[in-house]
Amino acid sequence: MPNGAARRLLPLLPLLLLPLASLALAQQQAHTHGLLAFDVAIDAQNITLTMEAPLDNFLGFERAPRTDAERKNVAALVKRLNAADTLFIPDPKAECRLSSVTLESKVLGLGASEKAAAGASAATTKAPVAHDDHADIDVAIVFSCAKASLARQIDVRMFDAFPRLRRIDAQVASEQGQFKRSLKKAAPLLRWGR
Repeated sequence: MPNGAARRLLPLLPLLLLPLASLALAQQQAHTHGLLAFDVAIDAQNITLTMEAPLDNFLGFERAPRTDAERKNVAALVKRLNAADTLFIPDPKAECRLSSVTLESKVLGLGASEKAAAGASAATTKAPVAHDDHADIDVAIVFSCAKASLARQIDVRMFDAFPRLRRIDAQVASEQGQFKRSLKKAAPLLRWGR
C-alpha cells in the first residue's frame, strides 16, 4: 500500500503524465513519412533553409545502413544534400550563392558528433547503431545573397530528387511578413511576399 505522500500524489498522476502524452503526440505528428518540414528565414544577406524529415523520405529506411548498397545510398544522399544549390534555386533577383550545408543524423553518424567534417565518408563507414524506429535527418542550408530582400520565391526541386516525398510544409519569415505554404510535386515553387 502506498505511503501517505504517495497516496496524496496518486490523484495527480494523470495531470503529471499529461505533458508527456502531449509531447509524445507532438513527436509522432512531427515524424510523418512523405512529409518534409521546411523553414526559410530571409535577412539582409542570407536565405537560410532548415528542414527536418524522416530518413525514410530519402532512403526508404530509418536506421544505420547494414549493406554496401545501403551505405552507397547514404553516401549519395549526403552528396545530393551537400549540393543544395541544385535542390533549391533562390529567386535570381536575390543574387545568391550556396554558402554552407549542415547535415545532422545521429543514426547516420552525421553532425555534431562527427569527428571531422568528412560528411559522406563518415556516413559510409561504420555508422553507429541506433535503436530509434523513427530516425530523422536535420538539414541547414545557407545561401549568401547580394540582395536577399528581393527574393520572392525558391524553386524547390526536392520532389524530383526524392520520389518518396509527398508534401513539403514550408514556413517563410521575411521582411514582407510570415507565410505558410504547402508544396506538392505538381506545384513545387515556394512563393511569398508581394
